[in-house]
This record gives sequence, structure tokens and C-alpha cells, in this order.
Amino acid sequence: LAKRRGYSAGRFSFNVAEGRCSTCEGEGFVSVEMLFMPSVYAPCPTCHGARYNDDTLRIQWKGQSIADVLGMTVNAAAGLFAEEPAIRRTLELLRDLGLGYLRLGQPATELSGGEAQRIKLATELQRSARAATLYVLDEPTTGLHPADVDRLLVQLKGLVQAGHTVIVVEHDVRVMAAADWMIDIGPGAGSSGGRVLASGAPAALAAHPDSRTGRYLGEMLAR
Repeated sequence: LAKRRGYSAGRFSFNVAEGRCSTCEGEGFVSVEMLFMPSVYAPCPTCHGARYNDDTLRIQWKGQSIADVLGMTVNAAAGLFAEEPAIRRTLELLRDLGLGYLRLGQPATELSGGEAQRIKLATELQRSARAATLYVLDEPTTGLHPADVDRLLVQLKGLVQAGHTVIVVEHDVRVMAAADWMIDIGPGAGSSGGRVLASGAPAALAAHPDSRTGRYLGEMLAR
């Protein structure tokens, strides 16, 4: 139906006027002015939060409109697009990075720093083979379940095995134990830190007398 109507892919972006709701301009909500009080936001009376116009919403894939798809989690969408290799690969990669719970249409402003970094990492992992690259991640495990941390580590190790370099700023002991080389900075936080206390392979740092991190790292390595 979309092809017969001559719709381009851009029509299914709520940032493009062609396919979005003209009342809320793709926001899904409208601002209601209140006298003597701050404005409040309410669902759009035209699209009821769907963000698209009726013509766009009539286009469906397996009974699901673009609004339905954007409301799905990555896990749910993986089932819907199981027979579409290109889409399935992207969704599986997001799941491998512990992002299966995110909605496809989730605003960037609702993402944590760790989630945003993992989405960027997923983008990088899908690129064609490229020259050796340096990746710097700042606490990418924020909010992750330990099982998902392990899945993230598989992807990071894959980058290293492909010839890239990965630097991770982390407090998660699982990530520390998986590193090839560590730098322990302290002894405290903020103005109480900033000194290099120890550096080396995880096993060596675990035995270092000046490293507070080493004690916890040693417990992890002993498991």
C-alpha cells in the first residue's frame, strides 16, 4: 500500500511534516495554556498520542502501524521482524548490549548516559570493517543487570579481537576483571582523588597494597 501511494521512508518519521499529525506536529501531545498557572501538556486530541496522521497510520506491517512499532520494546520488535534479516540483526545487537527493554521510539532525553553509549556502540558494531579505532566509554554498565554486563563484555572483547582499542571508565568489578590493563585512580573521590595508585593487569592490581579497588577485584578473580 505504501508503494502504491508513493510514500517514501521519510513519511514514517514524525520529524517530517508529510506523515506526522499536523495538530501536534509529531509530538503526540499539545500544550494547554492555563491562566495564572504554568502550561500543562495533554495528549493530542487529533492523533491521541500516535504522532502520525491517519493516512500514515493506515500503512501496516503484519497488522502493526508505525506508531505501534515505535511503541514496542526491542525484545517485542525482534519477534515481529524475525524474518527480516537486516532489521533482525540490529535488534539482536541491541539485545546483546542489554537494551531489549527500550522502546524503539523512546526519546533520547529519556535515555541514561550508559544507554546512550550502548546505542552508539551498537551503531559502531554494525559498520563495515574499518581501520583500528579507539573507543572510550564512560560507565556503560549503568543500570545493567549482571547478566547483561556479561553480554556487553562479549561485544567489547569482540572489538578488541578485531584490532580496536577499548578504554572503559568503570566502577563495575566484572568489567575490571575482564580488562587487559587497569589504572586505579584515587584514593578518594573528587578533590580527594586524582592520583594513579596502581596500574597493571587485573591480577597484579588485585595484589597491590595501595589499591583499595584491588581487594574487591581479588574477590571477583577468585570466583
